Amino acid sequence: MEDILFNFISKYISLTEEEKNVLLSLELFHSVKKGTILLAEGQKTRNSFFVLKGCIRSYYIKDGEEKTTAFFTEMEALTPACVINRTPSDHYIICNEDCVLLISDADMSEEVNSRFPKFEIMCMKFSEELLAKERVEFDEFKTSSPEQRYLNLLQKRPDLIQRVPQHQLASYLGIKPQSLSRLRARILEKSKA
Repeated sequence: MEDILFNFISKYISLTEEEKNVLLSLELFHSVKKGTILLAEGQKTRNSFFVLKGCIRSYYIKDGEEKTTAFFTEMEALTPACVINRTPSDHYIICNEDCVLLISDADMSEEVNSRFPKFEIMCMKFSEELLAKERVEFDEFKTSSPEQRYLNLLQKRPDLIQRVPQHQLASYLGIKPQSLSRLRARILEKSKA
């Protein structure tokens, strides 16, 4: 897992052996079982998550129903808004699979950034990339039909089709599971024609 992390970091900055050892000394790596709730509505946290292996899901409960807003898989990060706002969470984060996560808190990040300023530069670059990606995804979601959303998902994140239960995929796409089944059948029929 360490090599996966260091390969990812090397896309942004180069690390000395000392810096690698400091990171390893922080005990960032956590094996977390499927079904573990990392953050619950009403809970406060200072933790950010980086997925090395597995899948985590973000969702809200509205009118007693789960509304999935995002899936985070290998090499994706999540800092819940409540970390920045210092308020209780308004949503849930759960492990959809057994995961290996890097879990860091704000104090740990400050310590590393103060000792090694280039980490702050890396975090800034990574945050900019995430913000741009999320903006594109949001715009695509708002301007597309359910069928276009599903086709985008097939193109950009095909692994989710196999990894995520249909009712969660449907929620993520903003439709009911029955609608997703009909949509899949329609797309399959078009591909045969």
